[in-house]
Amino acid sequence: MEQKIRSLRPFIGAKDYAESRRFYQAWGFTEVVLSPAMSLFTLAGVSFYLQDYYAAEWVDNTMLFLEMEDVEQYWPQLEALDLPGQFPGVRVLPIRQEAWGREGFVHDPSGVLWHIGEFNKS
Repeated sequence: MEQKIRSLRPFIGAKDYAESRRFYQAWGFTEVVLSPAMSLFTLAGVSFYLQDYYAAEWVDNTMLFLEMEDVEQYWPQLEALDLPGQFPGVRVLPIRQEAWGREGFVHDPSGVLWHIGEFNKS
């Protein structure tokens, strides 16, 4: 019997939990507090768990890929949020063309690397 998958929700850590919560709220994610040490963040139907837990070797190697329908259309909206101006250490790097599609990057306050991209249509 084939199972119907409803979601995939990765867990990510935070060096400064309060700052990371503010960062993801400023980015536009909706937060549901699950406990004093964990929240669920959702944006446009995708979610992840943010934990009040930090292990450098884990967080420094965490990468997430957020697939967009049109990354070029989304990028000005993202840049307009001025996340680097609001949160120390945050970086938003421009979109680049790859053989498989296009992607830009966001580094969150803890160092989690978000790949935000769009695959080639064909």
